[in-house]
Amino acid sequence: ARHHGQILRRANNSTQTEERPRGRHESRANQIHTGRMGFLHLFIVNKSGGLIHHRPLGARAPRIGTNEWLRIGSTFHSLHAIAAEASPVRLPGNKNADGADDGIEEIEAGGLVLSCLQTRTGVKFVITAEPGTPDLDVVLREIYVLYADCALKDPFYELEMPIRCELFTQAVDALIDRVEKTGARQR
Repeated sequence: ARHHGQILRRANNSTQTEERPRGRHESRANQIHTGRMGFLHLFIVNKSGGLIHHRPLGARAPRIGTNEWLRIGSTFHSLHAIAAEASPVRLPGNKNADGADDGIEEIEAGGLVLSCLQTRTGVKFVITAEPGTPDLDVVLREIYVLYADCALKDPFYELEMPIRCELFTQAVDALIDRVEKTGARQR
Protein backbone atom coordinates (compact mmCIF):
# COMPACT_ATOMS: atom_id res chain seq x y z
CA ALA A 1 0.00 0.00 0.00
CA ARG A 2 1.19 3.54 -0.67
CA HIS A 3 0.68 6.47 1.62
CA HIS A 4 1.98 10.02 0.97
CA GLY A 5 5.22 9.17 -0.79
CA GLN A 6 6.05 6.14 1.31
CA ILE A 7 5.66 2.43 0.71
CA LEU A 8 4.14 0.47 3.56
CA ARG A 9 5.02 -3.22 3.65
CA ARG A 10 3.39 -5.75 5.91
CA ALA A 11 5.47 -8.75 6.94
CA ASN A 12 4.67 -11.09 9.84
CA ASN A 13 2.07 -8.69 11.28
CA SER A 14 4.60 -5.84 11.50
CA THR A 15 4.62 -2.74 9.32
CA GLN A 16 7.82 -1.39 7.83
CA THR A 17 8.05 1.99 6.15
CA GLU A 18 10.43 2.78 3.30
CA GLU A 19 10.90 5.96 1.32
CA ARG A 20 9.33 5.84 -2.12
CA PRO A 21 11.87 5.36 -4.92
CA ARG A 22 12.50 8.40 -7.09
CA GLY A 23 12.95 8.41 -10.84
CA ARG A 24 9.91 7.43 -12.86
CA HIS A 25 7.62 8.48 -10.02
CA GLU A 26 8.84 12.07 -9.70
CA SER A 27 6.53 14.76 -8.47
CA ARG A 28 4.27 16.45 -11.00
CA ALA A 29 6.13 19.74 -10.65
CA ASN A 30 9.43 18.05 -11.53
CA GLN A 31 7.94 16.38 -14.61
CA ILE A 32 6.51 19.62 -15.93
CA HIS A 33 9.63 21.57 -15.05
CA THR A 34 11.97 19.11 -16.79
CA GLY A 35 9.76 19.15 -19.89
CA ARG A 36 9.01 15.41 -19.89
CA MET A 37 5.81 14.84 -21.80
CA GLY A 38 4.45 11.84 -23.58
CA PHE A 39 1.67 9.39 -24.13
CA LEU A 40 1.43 6.37 -21.85
CA HIS A 41 -1.53 4.10 -22.69
CA LEU A 42 -4.59 3.82 -24.91
CA PHE A 43 -7.57 1.74 -23.96
CA ILE A 44 -10.97 1.41 -25.57
CA VAL A 45 -14.05 0.24 -23.67
CA ASN A 46 -17.27 -0.87 -25.39
CA LYS A 47 -20.73 0.32 -24.34
CA SER A 48 -21.14 -2.72 -22.05
CA GLY A 49 -17.93 -1.99 -20.13
CA GLY A 50 -15.80 -4.61 -21.84
CA LEU A 51 -12.24 -3.79 -22.75
CA ILE A 52 -11.87 -4.12 -26.53
CA HIS A 53 -8.38 -2.63 -27.02
CA HIS A 54 -5.41 -1.71 -24.87
CA ARG A 55 -1.79 -0.93 -25.55
CA PRO A 56 1.15 1.09 -24.33
CA LEU A 57 1.95 4.16 -26.42
CA GLY A 58 5.39 5.09 -25.17
CA ALA A 59 8.58 3.72 -23.71
CA ARG A 60 7.80 5.20 -20.28
CA ALA A 61 4.41 3.48 -20.05
CA PRO A 62 4.26 1.16 -17.04
CA ARG A 63 3.77 -2.53 -17.82
CA ILE A 64 0.26 -3.66 -16.98
CA GLY A 65 -0.93 -7.26 -17.21
CA THR A 66 -4.02 -8.39 -19.13
CA ASN A 67 -6.10 -9.07 -16.00
CA GLU A 68 -5.28 -5.63 -14.64
CA TRP A 69 -6.33 -4.09 -17.96
CA LEU A 70 -9.67 -5.89 -17.79
CA ARG A 71 -10.21 -4.52 -14.28
CA ILE A 72 -9.17 -1.01 -15.32
CA GLY A 73 -11.57 -1.05 -18.28
CA SER A 74 -14.61 -2.23 -16.31
CA THR A 75 -13.81 0.02 -13.34
CA PHE A 76 -13.46 3.07 -15.58
CA HIS A 77 -16.75 2.22 -17.30
CA SER A 78 -18.51 2.07 -13.91
CA LEU A 79 -16.92 5.31 -12.65
CA HIS A 80 -17.82 7.03 -15.93
CA ALA A 81 -21.48 6.00 -15.50
CA ILE A 82 -21.55 7.12 -11.85
CA ALA A 83 -19.99 10.47 -12.75
CA ALA A 84 -22.62 11.02 -15.44
CA GLU A 85 -25.45 10.38 -12.99
CA ALA A 86 -23.91 12.36 -10.12
CA SER A 87 -23.10 15.48 -12.15
CA PRO A 88 -25.37 18.41 -11.28
CA VAL A 89 -24.55 20.24 -14.52
CA ARG A 90 -26.76 19.82 -17.57
CA LEU A 91 -24.74 20.37 -20.72
CA PRO A 92 -26.21 21.67 -24.03
CA GLY A 93 -27.44 18.85 -26.27
CA ASN A 94 -27.63 16.45 -23.33
CA LYS A 95 -29.91 13.40 -23.73
CA ASN A 96 -30.40 13.03 -19.97
CA ALA A 97 -32.91 15.54 -18.56
CA ASP A 98 -31.76 15.00 -14.97
CA GLY A 99 -28.03 15.64 -15.34
CA ALA A 100 -24.99 15.32 -17.54
CA ASP A 101 -24.61 12.16 -19.59
CA ASP A 102 -21.05 12.89 -20.58
CA GLY A 103 -19.34 11.29 -17.58
CA ILE A 104 -15.60 11.67 -17.06
CA GLU A 105 -13.79 13.72 -19.67
CA GLU A 106 -10.45 14.28 -17.93
CA ILE A 107 -8.75 13.33 -14.68
CA GLU A 108 -5.50 14.94 -13.66
CA ALA A 109 -3.47 13.27 -10.95
CA GLY A 110 0.12 13.39 -9.77
CA GLY A 111 2.20 12.14 -12.70
CA LEU A 112 -0.77 11.23 -14.91
CA VAL A 113 -3.49 12.78 -17.04
CA LEU A 114 -6.38 10.60 -18.21
CA SER A 115 -8.58 11.88 -21.01
CA CYS A 116 -11.74 10.21 -22.31
CA LEU A 117 -13.86 10.59 -25.43
CA GLN A 118 -17.24 8.85 -25.35
CA THR A 119 -18.85 8.34 -28.74
CA ARG A 120 -22.60 8.54 -29.46
CA THR A 121 -22.67 4.74 -29.48
CA GLY A 122 -21.18 4.53 -25.97
CA VAL A 123 -17.65 3.42 -26.91
CA LYS A 124 -15.07 5.13 -24.70
CA PHE A 125 -11.61 6.02 -26.01
CA VAL A 126 -9.25 6.68 -23.11
CA ILE A 127 -5.69 7.90 -23.32
CA THR A 128 -3.26 8.40 -20.45
CA ALA A 129 -0.30 10.72 -20.68
CA GLU A 130 2.24 12.55 -18.58
CA PRO A 131 1.16 15.97 -17.29
CA GLY A 132 1.78 18.75 -19.79
CA THR A 133 1.16 16.58 -22.86
CA PRO A 134 -0.85 18.91 -25.13
CA ASP A 135 -3.94 18.31 -27.27
CA LEU A 136 -5.16 15.02 -25.76
CA ASP A 137 -8.70 15.76 -26.93
CA VAL A 138 -7.50 16.25 -30.51
CA VAL A 139 -5.52 12.99 -30.40
CA LEU A 140 -8.57 11.12 -29.06
CA ARG A 141 -10.77 12.44 -31.87
CA GLU A 142 -8.16 11.38 -34.43
CA ILE A 143 -7.96 7.90 -32.86
CA TYR A 144 -11.76 7.70 -33.13
CA VAL A 145 -11.52 8.54 -36.84
CA LEU A 146 -8.86 5.83 -37.25
CA TYR A 147 -11.15 3.37 -35.46
CA ALA A 148 -13.97 4.22 -37.87
CA ASP A 149 -11.70 4.05 -40.92
CA CYS A 150 -9.68 0.95 -40.01
CA ALA A 151 -11.56 -1.27 -37.57
CA LEU A 152 -15.18 -0.58 -38.47
CA LYS A 153 -14.52 -0.95 -42.20
CA ASP A 154 -12.73 -4.27 -41.65
CA PRO A 155 -15.18 -6.95 -42.89
CA PHE A 156 -13.92 -9.38 -40.22
CA TYR A 157 -14.41 -7.03 -37.27
CA GLU A 158 -17.52 -7.55 -35.13
CA LEU A 159 -18.87 -4.71 -32.98
CA GLU A 160 -18.27 -4.98 -29.24
CA MET A 161 -15.49 -7.53 -29.80
CA PRO A 162 -11.73 -6.97 -29.24
CA ILE A 163 -10.04 -4.96 -31.98
CA ARG A 164 -7.47 -7.16 -33.71
CA CYS A 165 -6.89 -5.01 -36.77
CA GLU A 166 -3.23 -4.50 -37.72
CA LEU A 167 -4.13 -1.50 -39.90
CA PHE A 168 -5.64 0.24 -36.85
CA THR A 169 -2.56 -0.52 -34.73
CA GLN A 170 -0.21 0.81 -37.40
CA ALA A 171 -2.33 3.94 -37.90
CA VAL A 172 -2.35 4.69 -34.15
CA ASP A 173 1.44 4.21 -34.03
CA ALA A 174 1.89 6.61 -36.95
CA LEU A 175 -0.43 9.16 -35.31
CA ILE A 176 1.41 9.04 -31.98
CA ASP A 177 4.80 9.36 -33.73
CA ARG A 178 3.57 12.35 -35.75
CA VAL A 179 2.05 14.07 -32.71
CA GLU A 180 5.18 13.59 -30.60
CA LYS A 181 7.35 15.05 -33.38
CA THR A 182 5.20 17.88 -34.71
CA GLY A 183 2.21 18.40 -32.40
CA ALA A 184 -1.43 17.41 -32.84
CA ARG A 185 -2.65 20.62 -34.41
CA GLN A 186 -0.16 20.49 -37.28
CA ARG A 187 -1.02 18.05 -40.08
